[in-house]
Amino acid sequence: MGTPEFAVPSLAALIRSPYEVVAVYTQPDRKAGRGQSVDFSPVKQLALSQGLEVVQSESLKVTSTVEKLAGFAPHVIVVAAFGQILPSEVLTLPKFGCLNVHPSLLSRYRGASPIAAAILQGDEVTGVTIMVLDAGMDSGPILSQREVPISTDDTTGTLAVKLAQVGAQLLIETLPSWVDGRIQAQPQEEGLASYTKVISKSDGEINWRLPTLEIWRRVRAFDPWPGCYTLWHGKRLKLGKVLPLYGDESREPGKVIVLSQLAPATVGVETGDGVLGLLSVQLEGKREMSAAEFVLGQRDFIGSLLL
Repeated sequence: MGTPEFAVPSLAALIRSPYEVVAVYTQPDRKAGRGQSVDFSPVKQLALSQGLEVVQSESLKVTSTVEKLAGFAPHVIVVAAFGQILPSEVLTLPKFGCLNVHPSLLSRYRGASPIAAAILQGDEVTGVTIMVLDAGMDSGPILSQREVPISTDDTTGTLAVKLAQVGAQLLIETLPSWVDGRIQAQPQEEGLASYTKVISKSDGEINWRLPTLEIWRRVRAFDPWPGCYTLWHGKRLKLGKVLPLYGDESREPGKVIVLSQLAPATVGVETGDGVLGLLSVQLEGKREMSAAEFVLGQRDFIGSLLL
């Protein structure tokens, strides 16, 4: 059971394994883009290419849906970013339970946005947990974990790719040991638990009064979605790659300044405690370009105030 790109490596690993994948569950098709064309989820695309049976349902709480699932007689259900809460009727259906590939080192970062949360907190390490799902929110017992370092260049997008690959490998290593009874599920430490929220579009709006490091982390955490932006001449200016630069306490948060030619970035914005270097930006309706190129075409950018 999975939907986005994060779940694809786990499904691919299961397909290559000795186990039989009897069915693949994924979210219903959605319309996307200006033409409102129907998009298949990445998991559905892989499943169809391998001739697997695909089941899509708005809810697993419907009796007929549960009955159909029971008809597959699954020994275990693997869940990776499925996008639906599994009811108790489903959780208790397979003999070996429902295993979840979760992109954090539980008990920390339960909930909707664990990858972004690790970047926002400035963590140097995150990881993947294989756990047994229970009725709570990512609160089930742990089977295995593996750490993954977070680089200073990582965004939620790049880190998700790493975690998806590590999670797939860990799943294949853990599954036989769990089925054979060679490992025991360990309860999570509730005292260490933290919960992450659903990210909204408004989270991407930059407050230049914040510290430089926090803005830098937000730009990385909200890439690729929803992206971080500021307003310039009433238009959205999306921030691409940025660098935290330190200096004297900012005199005017949001002011665009010229930096030394020897600096990693030649254009910066004053923040609550320093300067954020701009490497690339994208003005509403335009392509992304380097900040230096943007300045050449927008001479009044330097000295302006971003809101």
